[in-house]
Amino acid sequence: MQFGQLERRDFIILLGGVAVAWPIAAHAQQMGKLRTIGILAPGTPSSHGAWFAEFVRHLRELGWIEGANITIEYRWAEGRIERYGEIAAEFVRLKVDVIVTTLPAVPAVQQVTSVIPIVFAISGDPVRAGVVAALARPGGNATGLSLLSTDTAGKRLELLREVVPGIRQLAVLVNLGFLESVQEGSETQAAARALGLAAIQLEIRRAGEIASSFESLKDRADALYVTGDPLFNANRVRINTFALSARLPTVYSFRELVESGGLMSYGASIPDLFRRAAGYVDRILHGAKPADLPVEQAIKFDLIVNLTTAKALGIAIPESFLLRADEVIE
Repeated sequence: MQFGQLERRDFIILLGGVAVAWPIAAHAQQMGKLRTIGILAPGTPSSHGAWFAEFVRHLRELGWIEGANITIEYRWAEGRIERYGEIAAEFVRLKVDVIVTTLPAVPAVQQVTSVIPIVFAISGDPVRAGVVAALARPGGNATGLSLLSTDTAGKRLELLREVVPGIRQLAVLVNLGFLESVQEGSETQAAARALGLAAIQLEIRRAGEIASSFESLKDRADALYVTGDPLFNANRVRINTFALSARLPTVYSFRELVESGGLMSYGASIPDLFRRAAGYVDRILHGAKPADLPVEQAIKFDLIVNLTTAKALGIAIPESFLLRADEVIE
């Protein structure tokens, strides 16, 4: 068909399509070959999907568009630690350009590859975990962000006591299979002692032990502190169901566990960390080395309260406290 035969409307539609497609194609040309990003999510789409969606959204804002200049391979470990190494080996076979994950999976990935860059969107203390040499100069093939989970344990307990001032005995749920959970548990017990609280540690290694840990607790605690852990995040509905049945107020690191029925959380904004992780990937895909990119710390912290859960537990949260919350779930 000749140009003169095109209807004006068809031309406008055609022009609009070119206008949308041209920047994407042009940007893909500028970026070079199609790059591949491997996402190793420790949990499930329901537990981690929204966080990685923030990562992909910011990647797009930085000009990395799935299907145009990047391919993204998603793999979900579903809280199973043994899957980390398997997924890492698969990414090596796929020759991905960078692996994005959270700290629990990094040691297993580093055992499989010391070459492919790794960006962790969440970590507690990556130096203590042995995945970087130093925060300022990581020195290996991994870098990313730290949410300082153990450093905020005392703050969480202080906030919990404001809402439930009668707490005397605190239960602390810890995953012995996850070093950062163990470290946070120790920090929490120390913070509890400083506040004059007795602390009972509930220790598990797998999801099947959650029910028995609550059975062993019975009436020995007034509140429950759940350490930050992918296993607990993936099983948050079960944990909250048991806690509500036992009439235990709960405090967490992550908003998602409050959204699913927990009482409150205080911690680094996880969506913000995942957005910032996209910046690391952008720099790496442009040639930067993880060894030279300092680990950055969390800068945005959120206090989330579930008012529906508070009412179910018969807890009257002061209005002044609710006004300080970043979000109140009703």
